[in-house]
Formats: sequence, C-alpha cells, structure tokens
Amino acid sequence: MTASSDSIHEGCIVTGSLFNEPMRVETARTSNDGTWTVGLVGMHTERFRKVTLTNQDIKGLTILDSGFTFDGDGHLLRLGLQAYSLGIAWEFDPYFGLSISRVDPLPHQLEAIYDYLLKLARVRFLLADDAGAGKTIMAGLLIRELQLRGLAERILIVCPANLSFQWQRELKEKFDEKFLVLKGGDIRDQFGVNQWLEQKKVITSLDLAKRTEILPGLRQVHWDLIIVDEAHRMSWTPPARKTARYALGELLRDTSDNILLLTATPHKGDPANFSLFLQLLDSDAYADVRSIHEAMERRRAPFYLRRTKEAMVYFPERRTDGTWAAEKIFTKRIPHTVDFLIDGPEFDLYREITRFVKRQSAKAAAQGDDPRARAVGFLMSLYQRRLASSTYAMRHSLENRARRLEEGIKKAQELARLAPPDLPDPEEIEEMEENERERLEEMLEAITLAGNAEQIREEIAELRGLAKQAQAVEGSDAEAKLSKLKDLLHQEGFFDHPEQRLLLFTEFKDTLDYLTQNLKTWGFKVGCIHGGMKPGSRDESGTRLYSEQQFREGAIQVLVATEAAGEGINLQVCNILFNYDIPWNPNRLEQRMGRIHRYGQRKDCLIFNFVATNTIEGRVLQRLLEKLQEIRDALDDDAVFNVVGEVLPAAHVERVLRDYYSGKLGDADLEERLLENVDEGRFRAICQNALEGLAAKKLNLEMLIERRARAQEHRVVPETIARFIREASEYVPLKLKIIEGLLHTFEPARTPPALKRYEREPDWKLPSLALKYPRCSTDREAAETHNLEWVTPGHPLFEALRRHAYNKAAEVFGKGSCFYSLQHEKPSRIDFYRARVVDGLGHIVHERLFAAELISDGEPRLREPNMLGNFSPAEPPEQIPAIAAVPEPSEWLHKSALQPFLEETREERLAEVQRIVEHVELSLTELLQRADEEIGKANEDKERGIAGADGRLAQAENRHAELLVRRERRRQELERQRSLSLQAVERIASVLVLPHPEREAPDVRRMRPNMETEATAMQVVMEHEQAQGRQVYDVHEKNLGYDVTSLDLNSGELRLIEVKGLSAATGTILLTPNERRVAEDRRDCYWLYVVTNCATHPIMQEPIKDPARFPWQEVTKVAHYWLEVNAMTQPMQVREDSPPYGSSSKEAR
Repeated sequence: MTASSDSIHEGCIVTGSLFNEPMRVETARTSNDGTWTVGLVGMHTERFRKVTLTNQDIKGLTILDSGFTFDGDGHLLRLGLQAYSLGIAWEFDPYFGLSISRVDPLPHQLEAIYDYLLKLARVRFLLADDAGAGKTIMAGLLIRELQLRGLAERILIVCPANLSFQWQRELKEKFDEKFLVLKGGDIRDQFGVNQWLEQKKVITSLDLAKRTEILPGLRQVHWDLIIVDEAHRMSWTPPARKTARYALGELLRDTSDNILLLTATPHKGDPANFSLFLQLLDSDAYADVRSIHEAMERRRAPFYLRRTKEAMVYFPERRTDGTWAAEKIFTKRIPHTVDFLIDGPEFDLYREITRFVKRQSAKAAAQGDDPRARAVGFLMSLYQRRLASSTYAMRHSLENRARRLEEGIKKAQELARLAPPDLPDPEEIEEMEENERERLEEMLEAITLAGNAEQIREEIAELRGLAKQAQAVEGSDAEAKLSKLKDLLHQEGFFDHPEQRLLLFTEFKDTLDYLTQNLKTWGFKVGCIHGGMKPGSRDESGTRLYSEQQFREGAIQVLVATEAAGEGINLQVCNILFNYDIPWNPNRLEQRMGRIHRYGQRKDCLIFNFVATNTIEGRVLQRLLEKLQEIRDALDDDAVFNVVGEVLPAAHVERVLRDYYSGKLGDADLEERLLENVDEGRFRAICQNALEGLAAKKLNLEMLIERRARAQEHRVVPETIARFIREASEYVPLKLKIIEGLLHTFEPARTPPALKRYEREPDWKLPSLALKYPRCSTDREAAETHNLEWVTPGHPLFEALRRHAYNKAAEVFGKGSCFYSLQHEKPSRIDFYRARVVDGLGHIVHERLFAAELISDGEPRLREPNMLGNFSPAEPPEQIPAIAAVPEPSEWLHKSALQPFLEETREERLAEVQRIVEHVELSLTELLQRADEEIGKANEDKERGIAGADGRLAQAENRHAELLVRRERRRQELERQRSLSLQAVERIASVLVLPHPEREAPDVRRMRPNMETEATAMQVVMEHEQAQGRQVYDVHEKNLGYDVTSLDLNSGELRLIEVKGLSAATGTILLTPNERRVAEDRRDCYWLYVVTNCATHPIMQEPIKDPARFPWQEVTKVAHYWLEVNAMTQPMQVREDSPPYGSSSKEAR
C-alpha cells in the first residue's frame, strides 16, 4: 500500500526509489517539524541506516505491513524461498561449486578444497601435492566456491611464463573463467594506465611481477585471491641477500585477502628454510623455526597440506570379477635408453663440427668476460645441441650463419663497434620455447661478427664446407638416429597398429619439420605442435589445441612436438613417448613426461630416450639419466625427477659443456663435474626428509565416499535450475522459447531492463548481462555437445532472475500464503527463518534457512524448507484458523535449531583457529625471549662500558616492544575469528497449511497412507538394505521426496529410495508432487521399492531404478500421481495401460 506518515511503524517493510533494497523499520519517531527519523535495516545486506524522511518522502514509499494476512500468491512465495535458498546453495550442497563446473574431481582434490581450504576463516594455504595431482582443478574449484560466496572478484594468478597458457586454458574450459594473460609488452603498450587495476582476473609470470618497474603498479592493488604456482621459486635462504622473488611473495601476502601457494617441492629438507618460506603465508605463525618442529611432532602444520602419489586414488570402480577397488591414479613410468652409434661420414661431420665449436669457444674464452665473447660461447653450444638433434637442423644453422655473415660483411666494422644488447641469463634461455631460441640465435649471430673481413671470409668458407658435408650425410639416407627411429617404430608395432599413438619430442623446429616429412613418407598420419603456433581453439586449424584434439580423436597417429607442448597440453590418450633428442635441462624431461604421465592415464608409460653413445654429449646425457634413475630406484620415488631442479640448476649441463668446448675442462673431468651434486644423499634429503612426515600417504577414502554421496543427494541438478528459470522468467517477464529435443534448453528473448538493473547493484560481482543471449541449457553435457550457453548459479542471467524473484516475493513474504495438504488433518503454520553465524571480524561464516511447523496441540517441529513442494497454493479461508495468531516459538527455535547451528559452526571454526593460535604463540613468544636475552646482554655490556652497547640496547628494546604489539594485535584478530554469534535471525515468511478440501472424497481418501502398511514396508526395506552391508538412513519424516538413503561404501553407489507398501499383491501406488519432482530430477540415483502383501507376509519386489520413466497418471484436483502394480506375475508388472484411478478398490500403502 502507498504510505502515509501515520502508517510507518516498527516491524513494517518499506520499498521505494529512496532505497536499493526492501528495508525493515527498526525504530521510528517524529519530530516537531513534521519529519520522521527512521532506523532501517536492509533486508538483503543487513546494513543499518538512520534516515530523515519528510511526509512527501513517505508518500513515495510502499509499506508492506509485517502483520501476516496469509492472502499472498503461494506460487510466488514458494519461488521466492527457492530463490533465497539458491543464493546460499553451498550451505546445503557440500560440493556446490563442483556441480556447476566442468570437472569430475578425484578424492584428494575434494579433500583439499572442502576439508581444508574452505574451512579456514580466510585462505592462507600451501598446497604441496606431488606433481600431476591436478592443481589447476583444485585452484579452479576454490575460485568458483569463493566467487559463489561473494568473496572473490579480483583474482591474480602468478606462475612461470611457460605455464600461463595452461592456466588460462584450463580455467576457461573447466570453469568458464576468462583470465587475461598480462605480459611485459601489454604493460609497456598501456603506459600511464595501471593494468593491474584495470583488469579483475589476471595471469602473469613470476619473473615479470618481480621486476622493480612492475612492483609499484602491483602494490596499488588489493586482491581478493592470489594463486602462486611453482611457489617454491619464491623461497630464500639467508644469509644471502633477499631475492626479488621472495620480496614479491611478501608483497602478494600483504595485498591479498586470500592466498594459495602451489608447489610439488615445498622444502629443500631444511626446516629453517621451510619456515621462512611459510612466512609468505603467515609471518606470525611461522615467525620462528620452533613452529615447524612442533608441527613435525604433531604431524600436522597450519596452512599446509601435502599428499604423496600413494595417497592419490580414483573413487572405487568395478573390476572384471565384480569386486570394487580404488585404483592408484599414477601408473608406472618405464624408461628405456635407445642407444645408437654414428659412423662413417656422419661421425666425420660430428668430429669436424665439434672441432669448429671448440676452436671458436676457446677463442671466445680467451677474450675474458667480453659480452661478444660470451655470445660466441652461447652460439657454439647452441650449434652443438642442434647437431645432436639432427643433421638437418645443423645444416640449416650453418647455412643461415654463412648467409648472415655474407650479408653483414660490409657492416662488420660498424657492428663490431656497437654495444651488444644484454644477454639473457642461462637459466632464462632454458625456459625459452624454440621460436624464442631461434630469435636469440639471430641476435647472437648479429653481435658475433668477427672484427675483420678476412676472418669473416675464412669462417664463411668453413661454414659452407661443413654445410655441404652435412647435406651429403642427409643425402645418403644413412643417418643413424633416423634409422633407429624407424626400427623402433617397427619394433613397437606402430606400422601395424594405426590406432596406437606416439608423442615424439624434439628441441628444434627444424628437426620437427625433418621428422614430420620422413614420418609422412613412411605412411603415418602426422601432426605437430611448436612455439610458432598460437594456442587457438579445438576448431581452428593450425593451432596447438587443434593438433591436440586431432591427436586425441585419432585423426593423427604421431604428434611431433617441441617444448611448446611440454606444458599446457594434456595427452593421456597416449602412453608412449620418444625423446628424439634429450634436453640439456633435465627439468624439461619431467615436463615432457608429464604430458602423458598424469591422472587420467590408465596404462604404464613407456619413455624412450635416443642417445648417440659415441658422442661427448650423448655419453654425458646418458650418464646423467642413468644416475637419476639409479637414485630413483634406490629411493623408490618418482619425486626424484620432480625435484631435480632443486639439485641441478636449469643451465647446469649447458655450463659444463661450454666449459668443455672452451678447453676449461678435459674429457676426464667432464663426468665428475657434471655429476658432482647428483648424489643420492642430496635427493634423499629433499624427498625423504623428516619434513616429509607432514605429508599424507593415505586418504580417508570411506569418509570422502560418504561425503560425495551426501553431495550427490543434495546436488542442485540441471532440472531444478531449468524449472526455476522457467517459473522466475514469468515474473519479469522474460520470454523463453523452449527448444524441443535438447535437454533443458531454451532461447531467451532480449534481456529486459528489469533484469539489467541488478548488475548496477553494489554487491554484483559477475560480468554484465548480455543484451541478448543465444540458446542456453542448464545441462552441462547438452551445452558442451551443442555449443550452447551453459546457465547455472554463478551465471549473470541466472543471478539476475534469482534476485528478481526474491525481490518480487518480498511483499508476499510480508503477507504470507495458504496451502492445501493431503497429509494434514488439522491446520498448521510453517514459519521460515533466516539465520547467520558471524565472527568478530564481521564475516558471515554460515547462513541457513529453517522451517518450523506449529500445530495447535503439540510442540513445534523442524521441517525441510522445501516441503512446500508437496502442497497446493490456496486462497485463504473466510475464517483464519487460530494457529495463525500463535506467538513465534522463539525459545524453542533457539534451543532446537539456532543453538545447534551455532555450536556446529563453532566446533568447526575453533579447531582450525586453535591450531593457528598455538603456532602464533609459540613463534612470537620464542622471538620475545630472544629479544629479552638481547636486552639482558646489552645491559651487561652497557654496565661494563663496552662501546655501542647503548645503541644495541635501544634496538633490542624497540624490537621487544614491536613484538609485544604484534603479538597482541594477532591475538585480538584470532579471538575475533573464533568469537561467533547468531545474527540477522529473522522470520522472513509464514504460510498456513490447511487440510485439502477434497481430502475426504472417495477417490482421494485412498491416497492417504495407511500408517501400518507404510511402517511394515519401511521395516522390510531397511532390513534388506542393511543386509547388503549398506549405510542406511530413514528420512521419511523429512518430506524430501524419498524415504530412505542407502549408500554402498565399497562402490560409492547412492540410492534415494521411495518406499511404497501394498496390503495385497496388487494395488495402486501414488507419488506426491515432491516425490514425482525428485524422481524426475534424480534419475541417476532414484529408486522405487514396492513391498506387497504387507497385511500378511510382506514381499519386497525387484527394486525399480528411475521410476519416472513410467507413465504416471495425474489426479488433477490434488496434483498427485498414480500407477497400477501387479505382483501376481513374475517379475512384478507395472501397468502402463491402467484403468482410470478409482475403479479399483485395492488399498494403497
């Protein structure tokens, strides 16, 4: 109603253009000048406002009186309650973010997100699982869950440059999250604009973010969530100077609400170093190394989770013998050395080029640290790598070098005087893709022109001679390595089995071209991936993703790849990998193997490494691989390959061989220098250190199976979302064209302004609504298969419809509604309450919707909020039943619902906070004791008159004071985190439930359950399920749409069982609207169990899965559904051509 000044009063709800949400009046008083001072609380935000209103202002408001008249639209009230529930869906669906993502996660992934990360007051966490655990999936699930809670809008992902594409791609494909990869060029091109502020979802590289010119812009931004991949690269070991990467880590820690660090190598076996690294999460809890030692004793550390490969298993799967087992995720990795000898002209070529390389390298080394000389050293080692790769690649380099020298001979003197550009660090070179390395080669050649024309001509002649020699080797078709490749392809059956796929790696694009040409000549279907290709899409020919998709689908048998495929490409469809040349950076080997040896791979992986054993490079690399394999076998741990980068720098092999080429090392010293740090002890110190006692080697799989089943039971399914969208769109209105033949698919008309306005609300954290959406589906599979817009909670269109339905229902909530029920003999009232548990920092920890049913002659009962689905909206009776005026059962509600809710939340929160409290106290108290000792020592020195004691005393006292303040500040913060209270407890709606007026009609009376028959049937079903060894719960009183949940803990199979009892062998079974709805929505796990002959000798018939497939007949006037059953035949028949209901006098249930 339109307001007048005398209609404003405490408890009423007001809406209008003055407010962006419905407001509840808490206080109202008038002033002498006729204005009103009103205290208001937002119905959505719970924010309090004190407002002065004139009579004119009040006339523009609409007053929704809080006195319930129960004459509101029941359909809209039910829709509004559903809209509210879907806004907090994660509260009742434990894996809600998962149900609206394109992933099927594994047990360890669910455990990390839902048992660890989301239980924290704020996420500050190091997830340190073994490599290949699916870190992007876990990070994506965290992003999705925090977004759904309104806690993550600004998100930054920091990773090594070569992983940025993988992150961008997987987040888009699996979670439909669009992130921008921000590179140095993007920042330079937008000079004067802070790109970190402009973009809300950013991926950037660790080494870009750490730069001094980048940090000021980054420091201006506060992020909701930061994720750092390969976070161990930020570690720092004093007394060395603090690294730029560690300083970046401190900045990220201090400018984010939530931070997740990811690494497979969290420590170097050193507790002090690990403690320093963990300070990037919490500088107080790990302020002293004692905190780590305490964690090691307790075998659990705050903010830290590490699971080894042994702990990673699939959910149970049925074996061929009928038993169920949880198979390990990681298969075996079986390496083979493919050794061969080069001889004849090929060996002569190798010898001549090696002489050339050594001569040039020695000449460069003699010039000391001159940049041009270093460039020559780089270039020569690059030539030797190309020679080891293929004669073809070597010849191309020789010819290119000769051509460029001829072109540059006239400019040689001028170029010699120019200062060469800064050379990249050797470690950076090892991170480059081959197209970047080719550009580097061009640059090196440009700055290594000899100082005089005569030298240039001599080098050109030598290069031409070597190139001619290389071409002769190619022309002879006798290259040993290529011949070995063909032999191995025959040996492994690739010629005979075109369905068998092969991933073939090389370091160089020239070798890739050479191999592709030869493989095609041999009759293979060949594809390739190299650094010159853009990522693209699966449908875009000539891109990386297109080649990957072709390989997955079997359109190509052999995929030839450079390091561009070493990260970001997942090829579990293949289990055989050939390393045609061995990368000089051992980390690259692990990255290559990780393309096929990862979760999803069901076969053992065969790795073949090609090595020319009579070349220096071949012998060196073979010995290194053998040594690593020996250590791996001794430790029985594949992690040896994951941590090789912690023992050997990326450019170690490169440096050793360059020293050899320049004459600094002889043949006898080469192996010793190469392997000087590659010893079992160093690897054991990292892989099997006492710190690994913090790693979990086994999951509580039974608990995870049970939790997954609970999530399956409560999952928000596409059918529910589609039904909600259809009903909510009518209240906008938004016209939907339903597309027949495609699951839950529709095409919406243009987005109306009534929905667009929600994107302007302050708490809107989603992308803007499109003016017009294409065809949409709420079903993931349909959307993916037919390239449709997938609309789920978290999609802008769904969220706008949800908010609109909730706002539309506000007036009806204030009035209440009436419903008819077949189950009720007397009128009752159901009150719906919203309640929140909030911590001392003002953060909402949990929010729930409760339904309390009041009856005239008994104690109130808690009900499921969705029970209105069983009732039919009705007009209010002429005389409102007395139950409508019964006072709210505040005391009972607090005792039966609110207090248990608070205690459950408190128990969960306190356990985690207490662990942090103990470590903060331990660490900071230890530092205070040290400061005390420093004060005491300085005082003694001062008394003895030692110079400088006054200064040291002042410093120690200041340090002590700072630590006291820091400890007190942290104590207060933690105390607030564990101080929980109930807030925003409010009765948001009420309904009257009336006995259905058709309840006593003859054909309806049969529908009412016979309690004795029902109890008998329930007992039979419960005993049957328990006898099968299942975990069984009776939930029939909750009105969930089924009576029993039954879980097989071996297989993880969940059954939602609706029990129907017949007193005789034949009869009619009926479904309530709720039962019918759940049967249609949960076809994957909904079962009908019929027990016949309940009056004499009960017999449980064969259970029926997906009973919704039968043609249930509707009794329109009461919206129930029936089906004829005949157990006189074997097996039991369900009649599909039943006579009209009511013609049979058989008793149901």
